[in-house]
Amino acid sequence: MVIKRGFFLVIGLTSLGLGILGIAVPLLPTVPFILLSAYCFARSSERLHNWLMTHPWFAEALNSWQQQRALPKALKKKAMIMTTLSFAVSIAIVPLVWVKIMLACMLCGLLFYLKSIPDVQE
Repeated sequence: MVIKRGFFLVIGLTSLGLGILGIAVPLLPTVPFILLSAYCFARSSERLHNWLMTHPWFAEALNSWQQQRALPKALKKKAMIMTTLSFAVSIAIVPLVWVKIMLACMLCGLLFYLKSIPDVQE
């Protein structure tokens, strides 16, 4: 049990760091990392989970996700745009064709998933 909590804590802290970095770095998506950190903190640290769920930057989206399994439409649009941009840069940089195809497939899957998330009901 301790190893499992430690694993979720490390993944949660890493994804939180990447999510916060994504606020400043335009091509790094923020939303998926913050959602992942909330999931991991819920399984590892009640204190960090409560902090994240009440943080002014993240609380609205996280609470919408937790209560309705939905995200605000503007947030989904931003996540899709930033994800597409980051994958496009990766695809442009990578020299191997099979990796480009794999990245394009991953992008399509992620965009399909983001599109399938319902919009928040006001």
